[in-house]
Parts: sequence; structure tokens; C-alpha cells
Amino acid sequence: MDSPQAIKLAIDSGNMITMAYLDDLTDEQMMHRPHPQCNHIKCQLGHLISSEHQIINGIAPESMPALPDGFAEKYTKETSQSDDAAAFDSKEELLRVYQEQRAATLAALEQQSADDLDKPAPEHMQSFVPTAGAAFSLIGGHLLMHAGQWAVIRRQLGKPPLF
Repeated sequence: MDSPQAIKLAIDSGNMITMAYLDDLTDEQMMHRPHPQCNHIKCQLGHLISSEHQIINGIAPESMPALPDGFAEKYTKETSQSDDAAAFDSKEELLRVYQEQRAATLAALEQQSADDLDKPAPEHMQSFVPTAGAAFSLIGGHLLMHAGQWAVIRRQLGKPPLF
């Protein structure tokens, strides 16, 4: 297995867990907060989508499709405090945009050689991803970080553990 294949495996693992946690949740349940100071799933998923778009475009410019107009602005630190479901996209729309961005991420990863993955990330990203490979690797780990909160939300909603 080469580096791009290993990174894809990590992204795919994060994706599998994420999609399983979201599969049986309703739009209303995705607005549940595990704690008053924690973000609901819609905000977190929008953040994940926007982050993936920004990170991968930083590594592979113009490789990602444009986000819908106003999408990134809906999922910021400032908007995360809102409990107004109308301020966020539906689960269906979030998953549509997620899948679109994910397909582009994987296509961009396929274009990377091992040498490409060793190249430095753009300077503004180097504090959290020093190389292109680290940027691609972050995508799967970032999903899992947030999915840990989703496991708690699922239990609070009476859903069975999945993993």
C-alpha cells in the first residue's frame, strides 16, 4: 500500500463511521446539542464540509467544486450558537454538498504522488498541516473527532451504539 492509498483508507474509515452515525437521524435530531456549550450536528457537519473545501483547495487549487452561495457563512463560530433550524441547511442538502466535496477530495488525492504529498502545505496552513499529505490525512481524522460528539448525541437521543 502506498501513501495515497493509506490516506484514502483513513478518509474512507472516517466517512463510514460518520455516515453510520448520521443515517437514522432526523433534521430535528441533528439540532440536538450534547451540552449547552457544544455545537449541534448540523453546525459541525457544515464546518466539516467548509473546512474540507478550504484545506483541499489550499493543497490542490481549484480542485474542489464551489460551495453553494452563502454556505460557509452559515457554519461559523458566530452562527454555531444559533438554535434556529431554519438558519441551517437540511440534512439532505448537507449530505449532498458533503458527498460532492468528498468526491472532489478523493479525486484530488488520486492525482498526488508520494513526492507531492511530501511538499509543504501553504504557509498559512503549516501550523496544523505541515505537508500536503498531512492535509489530506486530516480530513478523515477531523471527521472522527466530531463523530465522537455524535456518538454522545445518539445515546442522549436513545439510539443504540453502532461501534
